[in-house]
Amino acid sequence: MNSAYDRLTARFARIATIGEANAMLGWDASAMMPSGGAAARGDQLAVLAGLAHGLLIAPEAGDELDWAESEGEPADPWRATNLRLMRHAHTRATALPPDLVEAQARANSACEKVWREARRTADFALVRQHLAEVVRLTRETAAALAPALGMGEYDALMDGYQRGIGVADVAPVFAKYEAFLRWALPQAEERQARDPAPERPVGPFPAAVQEALCRRLSERAGLDYRHARLDRSTHPFCGGTPTDVRITTRYDETDFAQSLLGVLHETGHALYERGLPAAHARQPVGEAAGMAAHESQSLIVEMQASRSDAFLSWLGPELHATFGGDPGPYAPANLGRLWRRVGRGFIRVDADEMTYPAHVILRFRLEQALIAGDLGVADLPGAWNDGFKALLGLTPPDDAQGCLQDIHWYDGAFGYFPSYTLGAMAAAQLMAAARRDVAELDAALGRGDFAPLLGWLRANVHGRGSLLGFNDLLRAATGKPLDPADFEAHLTARYLA
Repeated sequence: MNSAYDRLTARFARIATIGEANAMLGWDASAMMPSGGAAARGDQLAVLAGLAHGLLIAPEAGDELDWAESEGEPADPWRATNLRLMRHAHTRATALPPDLVEAQARANSACEKVWREARRTADFALVRQHLAEVVRLTRETAAALAPALGMGEYDALMDGYQRGIGVADVAPVFAKYEAFLRWALPQAEERQARDPAPERPVGPFPAAVQEALCRRLSERAGLDYRHARLDRSTHPFCGGTPTDVRITTRYDETDFAQSLLGVLHETGHALYERGLPAAHARQPVGEAAGMAAHESQSLIVEMQASRSDAFLSWLGPELHATFGGDPGPYAPANLGRLWRRVGRGFIRVDADEMTYPAHVILRFRLEQALIAGDLGVADLPGAWNDGFKALLGLTPPDDAQGCLQDIHWYDGAFGYFPSYTLGAMAAAQLMAAARRDVAELDAALGRGDFAPLLGWLRANVHGRGSLLGFNDLLRAATGKPLDPADFEAHLTARYLA
């Protein structure tokens, strides 16, 4: 390898390959591994993560970056962006002292284990001191990253999930949405109350039949099972690698919607991974453009396409043919009322698409206060309840339905939550652009055909990898950066028209 850039690509390919092995072991731990293997699996994952981190922070890596940059910016935009992303990854990694990284990992692991019991018993006091240690170390991490990256401390945490998006970008978007929700939610609830109550299909719905249906629908969406698997886990997820993607779900034999919609959501993630540019595999520029971008792809499949009137007109008869019984609950109009309902509730993962952003806005604000030191961990339950009441008019009856419900903070993931709502907004914006560009898109969905939508996403999102940042990706695909007006227009059309 004659050039520093070539040596870097080899180094990052090795790091990515270790990451792929880590990802497959992580999938196995959730989907296949017997419980007795947990301790050894933790060791295996830690060793692999350490090997990858060591390759990234090695002195030779810094020397190679210096030499490659001294050779001048590559003329090829893919190579130029790849080099910038390599430098960014190296800067983040070397900004953190190894002892801090290890201490954070240990604190996260200890807190997450105690959190499970605290949530089960709705006892925040049980985990309070553990969370205080996680927050303390997260603040140290943010303080170390911020000067290295030239940004604020909370921005540095957000940067780990969606590069180029910080508080100054997100806060006004969320404030605007909060104002929209204040008048739109009561109107949607009033309109919904005038509609006939939806009928729920009556089971049982055998898990094996659901599984076959989920696989068939994910294939129709475009997932190639020569490069994918569908398995079961307690919490649905998408993992694996771009050439060996793994999705999971869980089955409830009294309600097939949970598995079906969950698989369509994870299929959106899987299609993104499968569509990443193969020519840049195992390089930073060949990866997905961030977690908000990733969430946009799951939601454009699940929320935008699969719950559309057009697709439900095809899906209803398919569901009745699969499960039989009374055809009434499978009528497209009934499915629409059933799967597109708004309702105030305490649990984020159960929230509808109109109220879901309120859950994220609350977490975004509390995270900033915790990282800034303006909110003490002991005061978190009260701040949560006050904030939730202000946003949705409800007070959680206990902390299990309040500040204990999500694993993220107790596992050290601060800065991640904004990606969920940014992704939902981007999905609406991308779908509006796809409809403008592809005249037959809804007609195709009415035939159960995702090919026109997938082709558009391949060209405008998937195939671009990380060549563009979040807003530049949206600008290239839709003609403008993130614009929450498209999301509000979507919600207005679906719930208020």
